[in-house]
Amino acid sequence: MANLGFVGLGVMGSRIAKRLIDAGHSVTGYNRTKSKAQWLIDAGVKWGAAPRVVAEAADVTFSMVTNTEALEAVARGPDGILAGLGPGKIYIDMSTVSPAASRALAAGVKAKGADMLDAPVSGSVATLEEGKLSIMVGGEHAAVERARPILQAIGPKVTHVGPNGLAVSMKIATNLSLAVQMLAFSEGVLLAEKSGIARATAVEVLLNSVIASPMIKYRGPFVLQQPDEAWFDINMMQKDLLLALELGRQQDVPLPTTAATNEMLTTARAMGLAKKDFAALFEALAEMAGVKK
Repeated sequence: MANLGFVGLGVMGSRIAKRLIDAGHSVTGYNRTKSKAQWLIDAGVKWGAAPRVVAEAADVTFSMVTNTEALEAVARGPDGILAGLGPGKIYIDMSTVSPAASRALAAGVKAKGADMLDAPVSGSVATLEEGKLSIMVGGEHAAVERARPILQAIGPKVTHVGPNGLAVSMKIATNLSLAVQMLAFSEGVLLAEKSGIARATAVEVLLNSVIASPMIKYRGPFVLQQPDEAWFDINMMQKDLLLALELGRQQDVPLPTTAATNEMLTTARAMGLAKKDFAALFEALAEMAGVKK
Protein backbone atom coordinates (compact mmCIF):
# COMPACT_ATOMS: atom_id res chain seq x y z
CA MET A 1 0.00 0.00 0.00
CA ALA A 2 1.23 3.49 -0.88
CA ASN A 3 0.11 6.90 0.32
CA LEU A 4 -1.08 8.57 -2.86
CA GLY A 5 -2.59 11.91 -3.77
CA PHE A 6 -4.80 12.79 -6.73
CA VAL A 7 -5.63 16.32 -7.90
CA GLY A 8 -8.26 16.63 -10.63
CA LEU A 9 -11.08 14.13 -10.24
CA GLY A 10 -12.84 14.55 -13.57
CA VAL A 11 -14.18 11.85 -15.89
CA MET A 12 -10.85 10.02 -16.22
CA GLY A 13 -9.11 11.22 -13.06
CA SER A 14 -11.89 10.01 -10.79
CA ARG A 15 -11.92 6.56 -12.34
CA ILE A 16 -8.13 6.30 -12.11
CA ALA A 17 -8.31 7.27 -8.45
CA LYS A 18 -10.93 4.56 -7.92
CA ARG A 19 -8.63 1.95 -9.49
CA LEU A 20 -5.87 3.02 -7.10
CA ILE A 21 -8.21 2.61 -4.13
CA ASP A 22 -9.34 -0.78 -5.42
CA ALA A 23 -5.66 -1.80 -5.67
CA GLY A 24 -5.33 -1.20 -1.93
CA HIS A 25 -3.64 2.20 -1.94
CA SER A 26 -4.56 5.09 0.34
CA VAL A 27 -5.64 8.10 -1.74
CA THR A 28 -6.08 11.72 -0.69
CA GLY A 29 -7.93 13.70 -3.34
CA TYR A 30 -8.79 17.22 -4.37
CA ASN A 31 -11.13 18.56 -7.05
CA ARG A 32 -12.13 22.13 -7.72
CA THR A 33 -15.78 21.12 -7.35
CA LYS A 34 -15.98 18.87 -4.31
CA SER A 35 -19.51 17.66 -5.02
CA LYS A 36 -18.33 15.93 -8.20
CA ALA A 37 -15.93 13.86 -6.10
CA GLN A 38 -18.42 12.91 -3.39
CA TRP A 39 -18.88 9.40 -4.78
CA LEU A 40 -15.11 8.86 -4.42
CA ILE A 41 -15.14 10.18 -0.86
CA ASP A 42 -17.92 7.70 -0.17
CA ALA A 43 -15.68 5.01 -1.71
CA GLY A 44 -12.77 5.81 0.62
CA VAL A 45 -10.86 8.76 -0.80
CA LYS A 46 -9.68 11.17 1.90
CA TRP A 47 -10.40 14.81 1.10
CA GLY A 48 -7.59 17.37 0.86
CA ALA A 49 -8.60 21.01 1.25
CA ALA A 50 -6.09 22.17 -1.39
CA PRO A 51 -3.55 20.68 -3.82
CA ARG A 52 -0.77 21.52 -1.34
CA VAL A 53 -2.53 19.50 1.37
CA VAL A 54 -2.79 16.52 -0.99
CA ALA A 55 0.92 16.67 -1.88
CA GLU A 56 1.91 17.01 1.79
CA ALA A 57 -0.07 13.89 2.68
CA ALA A 58 1.21 11.74 -0.18
CA ASP A 59 4.46 10.08 -1.18
CA VAL A 60 3.31 10.07 -4.80
CA THR A 61 0.93 12.77 -6.05
CA PHE A 62 -0.98 12.58 -9.32
CA SER A 63 -2.71 15.35 -11.22
CA MET A 64 -5.00 15.17 -14.24
CA VAL A 65 -6.48 18.47 -15.36
CA THR A 66 -7.90 19.95 -18.56
CA ASN A 67 -5.09 22.10 -19.96
CA THR A 68 -1.82 23.96 -19.34
CA GLU A 69 -3.53 26.83 -17.55
CA ALA A 70 -5.34 24.47 -15.19
CA LEU A 71 -2.08 22.65 -14.47
CA GLU A 72 -0.33 25.89 -13.57
CA ALA A 73 -3.26 26.77 -11.30
CA VAL A 74 -3.10 23.54 -9.28
CA ALA A 75 0.69 23.23 -9.26
CA ARG A 76 1.93 26.70 -8.42
CA GLY A 77 1.17 29.26 -5.73
CA PRO A 78 1.03 28.95 -1.94
CA ASP A 79 -1.66 26.25 -2.07
CA GLY A 80 -0.28 24.45 -5.12
CA ILE A 81 1.19 20.97 -5.44
CA LEU A 82 4.75 22.33 -5.58
CA ALA A 83 4.32 23.89 -2.15
CA GLY A 84 3.54 20.45 -0.69
CA LEU A 85 6.44 18.57 -2.25
CA GLY A 86 9.72 17.69 -0.56
CA PRO A 87 12.76 15.41 -0.92
CA GLY A 88 11.99 11.85 -2.00
CA LYS A 89 8.47 12.56 -3.21
CA ILE A 90 7.23 11.93 -6.75
CA TYR A 91 4.79 14.09 -8.67
CA ILE A 92 3.09 12.46 -11.68
CA ASP A 93 1.12 14.68 -14.03
CA MET A 94 -1.24 12.81 -16.37
CA SER A 95 -2.60 15.90 -18.15
CA THR A 96 -2.14 16.63 -21.85
CA VAL A 97 -0.42 20.01 -21.80
CA SER A 98 2.35 22.01 -23.45
CA PRO A 99 5.59 19.97 -23.37
CA ALA A 100 7.56 23.16 -22.62
CA ALA A 101 5.30 23.96 -19.65
CA SER A 102 5.66 20.39 -18.38
CA ARG A 103 9.46 20.60 -18.53
CA ALA A 104 9.44 23.96 -16.73
CA LEU A 105 7.28 22.50 -13.97
CA ALA A 106 9.62 19.49 -13.71
CA ALA A 107 12.51 21.88 -13.07
CA GLY A 108 10.54 23.44 -10.22
CA VAL A 109 9.81 20.02 -8.77
CA LYS A 110 13.50 19.10 -8.94
CA ALA A 111 14.35 22.27 -7.04
CA LYS A 112 12.16 20.95 -4.20
CA GLY A 113 14.20 17.73 -4.10
CA ALA A 114 11.37 15.71 -5.64
CA ASP A 115 10.96 14.00 -9.03
CA MET A 116 8.34 14.73 -11.66
CA LEU A 117 7.03 12.40 -14.33
CA ASP A 118 4.70 13.34 -17.17
CA ALA A 119 2.52 10.27 -17.65
CA PRO A 120 -0.47 10.81 -19.94
CA VAL A 121 -2.59 7.79 -20.83
CA SER A 122 -3.72 6.30 -24.11
CA GLY A 123 -7.27 5.04 -23.95
CA SER A 124 -10.71 6.00 -22.79
CA VAL A 125 -13.13 5.31 -19.98
CA ALA A 126 -13.88 1.96 -21.62
CA THR A 127 -10.24 0.84 -21.90
CA LEU A 128 -9.56 2.01 -18.34
CA GLU A 129 -12.48 0.02 -16.95
CA GLU A 130 -11.40 -3.01 -18.98
CA GLY A 131 -7.90 -2.75 -17.49
CA LYS A 132 -6.30 -2.13 -20.89
CA LEU A 133 -5.10 1.46 -20.50
CA SER A 134 -1.54 2.19 -21.62
CA ILE A 135 0.66 4.85 -20.05
CA MET A 136 3.59 6.73 -21.59
CA VAL A 137 6.07 8.23 -19.14
CA GLY A 138 8.67 11.00 -19.37
CA GLY A 139 11.27 11.59 -16.66
CA GLU A 140 14.35 10.10 -15.04
CA HIS A 141 14.69 6.33 -15.23
CA ALA A 142 15.04 5.81 -11.48
CA ALA A 143 11.84 7.74 -10.75
CA VAL A 144 9.97 5.83 -13.46
CA GLU A 145 10.99 2.50 -11.94
CA ARG A 146 9.95 3.63 -8.44
CA ALA A 147 6.54 4.64 -9.78
CA ARG A 148 6.05 1.71 -12.16
CA PRO A 149 4.21 -0.63 -9.72
CA ILE A 150 1.72 2.12 -8.91
CA LEU A 151 1.27 3.04 -12.56
CA GLN A 152 0.62 -0.61 -13.40
CA ALA A 153 -2.32 -0.56 -11.03
CA ILE A 154 -3.83 1.96 -13.49
CA GLY A 155 -2.88 0.22 -16.73
CA PRO A 156 -0.73 -2.81 -17.61
CA LYS A 157 1.41 -1.16 -20.30
CA VAL A 158 3.87 1.46 -18.98
CA THR A 159 6.43 2.75 -21.50
CA HIS A 160 9.29 5.07 -20.59
CA VAL A 161 9.68 7.25 -23.69
CA GLY A 162 12.50 9.52 -22.50
CA PRO A 163 13.18 12.66 -20.42
CA ASN A 164 10.59 15.06 -19.00
CA GLY A 165 8.15 16.42 -21.57
CA LEU A 166 8.52 13.65 -24.12
CA ALA A 167 5.58 11.60 -22.86
CA VAL A 168 3.36 14.66 -23.34
CA SER A 169 4.76 15.04 -26.86
CA MET A 170 3.98 11.37 -27.52
CA LYS A 171 0.45 11.83 -26.20
CA ILE A 172 -0.13 14.80 -28.51
CA ALA A 173 1.17 12.73 -31.43
CA THR A 174 -1.29 9.99 -30.46
CA ASN A 175 -4.35 12.16 -29.97
CA LEU A 176 -4.15 13.92 -33.31
CA SER A 177 -4.71 10.53 -34.92
CA LEU A 178 -7.83 9.90 -32.83
CA ALA A 179 -9.56 12.98 -34.21
CA VAL A 180 -8.37 12.38 -37.77
CA GLN A 181 -9.60 8.77 -37.64
CA MET A 182 -12.97 9.85 -36.29
CA LEU A 183 -13.44 12.36 -39.08
CA ALA A 184 -12.49 9.80 -41.76
CA PHE A 185 -14.87 7.26 -40.20
CA SER A 186 -17.65 9.85 -40.26
CA GLU A 187 -16.98 10.58 -43.94
CA GLY A 188 -17.29 6.87 -44.75
CA VAL A 189 -20.54 6.46 -42.81
CA LEU A 190 -22.11 9.51 -44.45
CA LEU A 191 -21.01 8.53 -47.95
CA ALA A 192 -22.62 5.12 -47.44
CA GLU A 193 -25.76 6.62 -45.91
CA LYS A 194 -26.33 9.12 -48.72
CA SER A 195 -25.84 6.28 -51.19
CA GLY A 196 -28.85 4.53 -49.65
CA ILE A 197 -27.32 2.30 -46.96
CA ALA A 198 -28.82 2.49 -43.47
CA ARG A 199 -26.52 4.28 -41.05
CA ALA A 200 -26.55 1.41 -38.55
CA THR A 201 -25.63 -1.02 -41.32
CA ALA A 202 -22.76 1.16 -42.49
CA VAL A 203 -21.47 1.40 -38.93
CA GLU A 204 -21.71 -2.37 -38.48
CA VAL A 205 -19.77 -3.04 -41.69
CA LEU A 206 -17.04 -0.52 -40.89
CA LEU A 207 -16.64 -1.76 -37.30
CA ASN A 208 -15.97 -5.22 -38.69
CA SER A 209 -13.62 -4.09 -41.44
CA VAL A 210 -9.87 -3.53 -41.66
CA ILE A 211 -10.28 0.17 -40.75
CA ALA A 212 -11.67 -0.61 -37.29
CA SER A 213 -8.91 0.51 -34.94
CA PRO A 214 -9.51 0.00 -31.19
CA MET A 215 -10.62 3.64 -30.96
CA ILE A 216 -13.06 3.28 -33.85
CA LYS A 217 -14.46 0.08 -32.31
CA TYR A 218 -15.46 1.80 -29.07
CA ARG A 219 -16.25 5.28 -30.39
CA GLY A 220 -17.74 4.47 -33.78
CA PRO A 221 -21.13 3.51 -32.28
CA PHE A 222 -21.37 7.07 -30.93
CA VAL A 223 -22.46 8.21 -34.41
CA LEU A 224 -25.66 6.29 -33.67
CA GLN A 225 -26.04 7.50 -30.08
CA GLN A 226 -23.85 9.85 -28.07
CA PRO A 227 -22.95 8.75 -24.52
CA ASP A 228 -24.80 10.43 -21.65
CA GLU A 229 -21.48 11.86 -20.45
CA ALA A 230 -18.82 12.87 -22.98
CA TRP A 231 -15.70 10.75 -22.60
CA PHE A 232 -13.59 13.41 -24.31
CA ASP A 233 -15.42 16.44 -25.61
CA ILE A 234 -14.91 18.63 -28.68
CA ASN A 235 -13.25 21.41 -26.66
CA MET A 236 -10.72 19.02 -25.12
CA MET A 237 -9.89 17.43 -28.44
CA GLN A 238 -9.39 20.79 -30.11
CA LYS A 239 -7.05 21.78 -27.29
CA ASP A 240 -4.93 18.74 -28.13
CA LEU A 241 -4.98 19.42 -31.86
CA LEU A 242 -3.88 22.99 -31.28
CA LEU A 243 -0.99 21.64 -29.18
CA ALA A 244 -0.15 19.30 -32.06
CA LEU A 245 -0.21 22.08 -34.65
CA GLU A 246 2.05 24.23 -32.47
CA LEU A 247 4.45 21.34 -31.92
CA GLY A 248 4.41 20.63 -35.65
CA ARG A 249 5.34 24.25 -36.35
CA GLN A 250 8.18 24.07 -33.84
CA GLN A 251 9.52 20.80 -35.27
CA ASP A 252 8.90 21.65 -38.95
CA VAL A 253 6.51 18.72 -39.38
CA PRO A 254 3.57 19.45 -41.70
CA LEU A 255 0.28 18.17 -40.29
CA PRO A 256 -2.26 18.60 -43.11
CA THR A 257 -4.91 16.13 -41.91
CA THR A 258 -4.62 17.54 -38.38
CA ALA A 259 -5.18 21.05 -39.70
CA ALA A 260 -8.26 20.00 -41.68
CA THR A 261 -9.69 18.11 -38.69
CA ASN A 262 -9.06 21.11 -36.46
CA GLU A 263 -11.23 23.22 -38.77
CA MET A 264 -14.01 20.66 -38.46
CA LEU A 265 -13.72 20.86 -34.68
CA THR A 266 -14.19 24.63 -34.96
CA THR A 267 -17.25 23.96 -37.12
CA ALA A 268 -18.63 21.60 -34.49
CA ARG A 269 -18.13 24.22 -31.79
CA ALA A 270 -19.92 26.82 -33.92
CA MET A 271 -22.85 24.39 -34.18
CA GLY A 272 -23.14 24.17 -30.39
CA LEU A 273 -21.49 20.75 -30.04
CA ALA A 274 -18.52 21.82 -27.89
CA LYS A 275 -19.49 19.75 -24.85
CA LYS A 276 -20.35 16.59 -26.76
CA ASP A 277 -17.90 13.74 -27.19
CA PHE A 278 -15.62 14.46 -30.15
CA ALA A 279 -17.50 11.75 -32.07
CA ALA A 280 -19.86 14.70 -32.66
CA LEU A 281 -17.58 15.48 -35.60
CA PHE A 282 -20.07 13.19 -37.35
CA GLU A 283 -22.98 15.49 -36.47
CA ALA A 284 -21.16 18.53 -37.83
CA LEU A 285 -20.28 16.76 -41.07
CA ALA A 286 -23.79 15.32 -41.38
CA GLU A 287 -25.32 18.78 -41.14
CA MET A 288 -22.95 20.04 -43.81
CA ALA A 289 -23.98 17.06 -45.98
CA GLY A 290 -27.68 17.75 -45.46
CA VAL A 291 -28.22 14.54 -43.50
CA LYS A 292 -30.59 14.60 -40.52
CA LYS A 293 -29.56 13.01 -37.19
